[in-house]
Order: sequence, then C-alpha cells, then structure tokens
Amino acid sequence: MSRPGSPGTQPGPERTLPVPTTGGAPVDVGTVSAAPTNPGQALAELHAGNLRFVTGAPRHPNQDAGHRAAVADGQHPFAVIVGCSDSRLAAEIIFDRGLGDLFVVRTAGHTIGPEVLGSVEYAVTVLGTPLVVVLGHDSCGAVQAARTADATGTPPPGHLCAVVDAVVPSLRRAAAEGVDDIDRIVDIHIAYTVEAMLGRSAVLAAEVAAGRCGVVGMSYRLTAGEVRTVAAVPAGAVDTPVPSASAALA
Repeated sequence: MSRPGSPGTQPGPERTLPVPTTGGAPVDVGTVSAAPTNPGQALAELHAGNLRFVTGAPRHPNQDAGHRAAVADGQHPFAVIVGCSDSRLAAEIIFDRGLGDLFVVRTAGHTIGPEVLGSVEYAVTVLGTPLVVVLGHDSCGAVQAARTADATGTPPPGHLCAVVDAVVPSLRRAAAEGVDDIDRIVDIHIAYTVEAMLGRSAVLAAEVAAGRCGVVGMSYRLTAGEVRTVAAVPAGAVDTPVPSASAALA
C-alpha cells in the first residue's frame, strides 16, 4: 500500500525549481516526499507543493488509479486544512496534493463550531495527522460581509448571521489595534481562528503541548496563488523558513 506522500503517475512539465531549506534540510520542490511525520515536515511539504503550483510545475501526486485503489482501505493525511469555502481556495490544487493527503474541512470565513472542531480532533487523534492549517485568503467575502453588517447594524438574513457573528470578534480585535485594511483584518481573523481553535479544543491543545501536532494560520493570495504563514503554534517548531513563490519567480 503506497503512503500518502508517494508520487502519482501524472508528472508535470520538467523544469528546474528553486530548492528551499527547512531547518537546514533541502526540500526538492520538483518531487514529492514520503508522508511527513511531524509538523515541520508537513508544513515544508505544503510550501513545496504551493511553490510547484505557483511556478507552473505541479506534479499532481497521488491522483492516479493505482493510488486511488491503494488508499481505499484507509487514510493517513499529513495535514488538516480548515479553510474558507471560497471556490478559489481548493486545497488539493493550491498545495499540489492528491487523494489521502489532506483532511479538508471548509466553512465560509473558516469559522469554527463543534462539528468543525470534532472533525479536526478526529483527524489529529484517530488518523494521527501532525499539522492543522487554518487557511484564509485576501478579499474574504465573509469578513467583508461581517464588516458591512457591523458597520450598518443590519444583520444578514438566515443562517448567514452565524458566519457574521463568528467573524465579529476579529473585527473588534482589528479595531482595537487600529487596523482598517481588509486584508490585514483577514490576517487578524486567521490568527484569531488559530487561537480560538486551541482555546475551545482541549484535545487539540493537548496534542500540540505533547509535540505531536502543530497549528498554523495561512493566508492565500488569490491573484498570485501563493500562501504565507501568519500565525503558528508552537512558533519555533512549526514555522520553518522557506522562500516565497514570488521570490522564486523573480
């Protein structure tokens, strides 16, 4: 049975890509590594896949029929992606991954409730996933909707109120810090979601404290296609330095 990180049979165009380093060890972004087993390795694999995506050299790993059959008996994802539901934020595409690699939970504005937290806890404790990523993006519609509703005092219709209410604490934090730019507010909301997730899930917090898991907040740029880390717990152990895709294209 192939492991979730093993290469598929749909290679992208042959080209030489820049090689980032994570903690002193080189990461070849032109190939796909074996399944990561710790938070730092998992984060490096996500950055490497995103760099392949941005530079136009995706490998499309683990998307062939053979791997589909291999993972039918069980899954071992190396990262949980708690992402915004925005249709342009497809995790397997922007991180250049395939079947069995990512455990994805999506809500508008990456808002978290009991079902989301339970899904994350399942992945971390039952599947042994070593990294949880909160994935937001610039120009987030949920943040913009919450900002409009808060400014006008007019609540949105139906269950959209739940999304707005979940974003309002981030708006309050941004206002307290004097932040008015929408994309900086998005960064604050991503960091707030990381904090809230750890605060509301004793199970996840315990896994992080034990060193078995890390939690990272990332922001995706819709036009450029690249991600950047805006929050990480634990900061030193998870947020390993990698060059940005924009630097690689320079």
